[in-house]
Amino acid sequence: MDIRSIVASAILNKEALEEFADALNDRAPEIERDVARLKETPLDRDITASLFRAVHNIKGDSSLCKFELGVAIAHPIETMMSRFREGEIPFSDMLAELVLLAVDRLELATDALLTNKPLENLRLPILVQGLNEVAQETLQQIDFSCADLIEAVTGFPPVIPEISSQAPKVSKPKSDQKNASSDLQFFRSLALQFESRSPLFKGRTMRILRLALETNKSGHNVVDPVQLEAAIYLHDVGMMLLPESIWLKVGKMSPEDKVALRNHPGFSAGLLLRMPGWESAAEMVAKHHEMPDGGGYPNQLQDSEICPGAKILAIVDAFEAVMLKHIHRGKNRSVLRAIAEINACDNQFAPEWITPFNAVIRKTIET
Repeated sequence: MDIRSIVASAILNKEALEEFADALNDRAPEIERDVARLKETPLDRDITASLFRAVHNIKGDSSLCKFELGVAIAHPIETMMSRFREGEIPFSDMLAELVLLAVDRLELATDALLTNKPLENLRLPILVQGLNEVAQETLQQIDFSCADLIEAVTGFPPVIPEISSQAPKVSKPKSDQKNASSDLQFFRSLALQFESRSPLFKGRTMRILRLALETNKSGHNVVDPVQLEAAIYLHDVGMMLLPESIWLKVGKMSPEDKVALRNHPGFSAGLLLRMPGWESAAEMVAKHHEMPDGGGYPNQLQDSEICPGAKILAIVDAFEAVMLKHIHRGKNRSVLRAIAEINACDNQFAPEWITPFNAVIRKTIET
């Protein structure tokens, strides 16, 4: 597949691409919902018809908007669904995971084209070629081929355990960090208060803390673990100073919502700055939505201006946010698709921390 010609064509017709993105935003949740339902009741012909129709509509939308990539991804999925409908192949967990991954990649590619971001990390040629091969695979081999393609595209095997929500082992504050232990207890209580605002947040604090501390350890503990722990607890507490209608919103945010949301790192960092001894944690919090390419907020900082702790926090926070996005849209939580999306978008994260983060995920697989 010639990605360059697709990119050139999409850029020339950006209005049509925006129309396709809007349509995909409606279709993707339908597919995700039907996949989850079909895994539970694979013999339900109504759900099968609904899923086939949703994929067919994406293909039609792509064709109408002259977006070749959408057709290239949707067509082999449509073929697989047709074979399943005719009883030639089962709707297995591997096939379901591949369908969801392909839709994720199509969404990421569409967004990248609209925002002038690179596509290389998405491994689209491998995906499209693999989808066409899987669509023609034999009954005996199709699950193996799905698994191989998932790993080829994401870099990870198709089954990854959940990230534990149990409290990890944390470092004891140094003796010169006066009142640090009591401060951390207070910070944790605020984080758990924030977490209690939505059932979807349950366990997020400890998941993020575990991933951040283990990523830091994998990167040779460049960041003070105690300061990092404080930053994890408080990085999103500033959200509680914003209207809940903004930060608990399901669906697309308005431009005004996005402007308001960009204030939360400053609120959280401001709290830490007013407590002696937490200046490093405050810096991590203030900068955790900045990106190495200068595309972050609130100050559009460049790579060298962002501290290592903020870079770690950016990755683990985005990882949790991707899983939360999938829950909002009716998916079962999928660590695989979350880690795949983080790696596909690693131009917005510090590459020196993506490798340690991946090492932590791989260790999770092996244990």
